[in-house]
Amino acid sequence: MKKIEMIKGAKKMVDEFTNIKEGENVLIITDTEMPFSIAEVLAIACTERGAAPVITLMNPNPRGGMEPPPTIGEAMQKAQVIFIALSEGLMHSESRVRAARGGARGMQIVGLTEEDMYKGAIEANFLETRELGEKIGNVLREAKEVHVTNPAGTDIYFDFKGQGEKVRAFTNICHAAGEFGVMNLEVAISPNVGTAHGVIVCDASVTLFRGLLKESIRAVVEKGRVTQITGGAEALRVANLLESLNDPMVYNVAELGISYNPKARMTGVPVQDKGVYGACHIGIGSNITWGGTIKAATHFDFNLYSPKIVLNGSIILEKYRFNL
Repeated sequence: MKKIEMIKGAKKMVDEFTNIKEGENVLIITDTEMPFSIAEVLAIACTERGAAPVITLMNPNPRGGMEPPPTIGEAMQKAQVIFIALSEGLMHSESRVRAARGGARGMQIVGLTEEDMYKGAIEANFLETRELGEKIGNVLREAKEVHVTNPAGTDIYFDFKGQGEKVRAFTNICHAAGEFGVMNLEVAISPNVGTAHGVIVCDASVTLFRGLLKESIRAVVEKGRVTQITGGAEALRVANLLESLNDPMVYNVAELGISYNPKARMTGVPVQDKGVYGACHIGIGSNITWGGTIKAATHFDFNLYSPKIVLNGSIILEKYRFNL
């Protein structure tokens, strides 16, 4: 019975999100930590449209933004449509960026559960929400200085001067060559390297591991880099993981993402958490997705409840309400 529900979501991804056409080459990438049924229903939906789907199965990467195995990386360069159905994402990998430049389109659905194929974020009317995503994108393209706070204690400033052309509005309608979607729905921009400063207090979740936080994580930011991480056991886990990567670029403040999916809820799963309407996340690590040059050992996100975002002196988001 569950697969019957799942196929509805798969058809939505194939028809509405990516508009797959007869004869197109489709690559579905999954790993051994993901339910294989997700790849199966996607392949079924593609086949019904006359496309040629191929499923590749890999061992899970330990963290997001890493490269896939070379065979999969090469396959991505030859596919016309790519579904990234992995436990850790490839959106910030060189392979995904190159595939998009080569004309591939597709979507990333990281950490998806079988229930996520028909409940929560996927239930949104993505054609209707597209207008709001484009509005947020247009506002961010005019951003010079942005100040983000939240009730937990976040107080951070970003310098976005000259970054407007690099704004990415993920509407999840990916019909044109090079377009990639994320079902959570977000608009993201990368700050000028070395300029972010203040404090991030992450009170919802962090994409380095699954589940909602039991205790907030406090990260001090100086000259565009996280310099201190404090809190409870979860903060220590984040700090130890980043230190183990032995890459100073994993502390780079890489992104401000504003989410707008009215059906998403904070559940501890990235595809839901990063889409909650009126929430935001602050990305750390690689910035190549926005045309930057930093390819760190990972990219991860601090997800925040109830942010207040002041752009060029005007409030554009407060208490989950947009003022655009």
